[in-house]
Amino acid sequence: MASLQASNFLLSSSSSSNQIHAAISIPKLPSVRFSVPKLRQPTIQSEELNRKDGLINTIPIQNDVHSTPLVQQTSSVSMATFQLCAVLEAIADRVEMHKNIGEQRDNWNTLLLNSINMITLTAATMAGVAAATGVGAGVSVMGLKLASSVMFSAATGMLVLMNKIQPSQLVEEQRNATRLFKQLQSQIKTLLAVGSPCQDDVNDAMEKVLALDKAYPLPLLGVMLDKFPASLEPAVWWPTKQSPNSNKALNNNNGWTKELEMEMREVVEVIKRKDCEDYERLGNKALNMNKVLATSGPLLTGIAALGSAFMVSSNSPWAATVAVVAGALASAVNTFEHGGQVGMVFEMYRNNAGFFKHMQESIESTLDECDVEKKENGELFEMKVALQLGRSLSELRDVAKKSSYSRIEGSPMDEFASKLF
Repeated sequence: MASLQASNFLLSSSSSSNQIHAAISIPKLPSVRFSVPKLRQPTIQSEELNRKDGLINTIPIQNDVHSTPLVQQTSSVSMATFQLCAVLEAIADRVEMHKNIGEQRDNWNTLLLNSINMITLTAATMAGVAAATGVGAGVSVMGLKLASSVMFSAATGMLVLMNKIQPSQLVEEQRNATRLFKQLQSQIKTLLAVGSPCQDDVNDAMEKVLALDKAYPLPLLGVMLDKFPASLEPAVWWPTKQSPNSNKALNNNNGWTKELEMEMREVVEVIKRKDCEDYERLGNKALNMNKVLATSGPLLTGIAALGSAFMVSSNSPWAATVAVVAGALASAVNTFEHGGQVGMVFEMYRNNAGFFKHMQESIESTLDECDVEKKENGELFEMKVALQLGRSLSELRDVAKKSSYSRIEGSPMDEFASKLF
């Protein structure tokens, strides 16, 4: 029994000693070596950091703080590309200006039309009430007569100004200017995307921008287009001398054949005989109508103002009748002229005639170019003409054939070149 207790005592003491040793002993951690990279001298790999869109900027580092850094720029992009980008920015600004001013002048047309009609009808109503009240009303009738006369006079002055500037025609000018500037913007973007522009392209783009500025001026005083010319003159928004577009020749003839040249000449004849003459005829009719309406409106309000003035000095019923009838007719004429936007119709015909004149000159200048390589590619040019006239290639060739047959047989051409308008 004593031996068992002794053995237990030894076992317990040995286990406790092991536990104490395990609690106190700390294992050795493995040694970890940290490698610190050596610092390099600050260098700038400019050709790797600044390479973007074909531009390589080399910026040398100078140790002297007070010295001015020298920036050298070598570029694979030509200067003509940068200049065309600047032209694009100017065109985008003009598009926004014409759009905003067009909206403003559209508001002019609506507000002036409503205001003048309200003034005219109110003055006519006052004149009628004053005539119906009679002499016994005294001072109140005299006030109505004076107010009617003043309002008719104000309506006459406002109507003269409105007929002079023709707000609806101004709005149509800004619409066409916006469309043409967007068209030019698209052409330049296409040139930058698929071609290699040169200085001639830059000069041509600037001439087109200036020609559009001249054809559709923004200010009213001094440079406003004549709203009542002697006859319709087609709008001209392109430079007088156009440089032909140079495209890479697809074959020895650059896509041109004798048949294609004859086809284009026949298309020009159809445009001259049918489209241009028709739009000039319609434009002259719209111009004459606008002249008559622009003269009749202020004349009628002036007659109404005189009739109202005679009502003040005498109690003649004829004066009141003239004032009321003339005022009502003036409102009707004013509504038909500016509500119907007769000036806008005339401007639309003028621009359509200019469109056909532009096509005619463009085709003729291309055909008259002696150097085949300087011409626009024939197949591409034919497709552009067909799209501008709203026709397919087969329809365009049929029109040319019909024109040729009609000239040979001496019969009139019964078809227009354009199917768009």
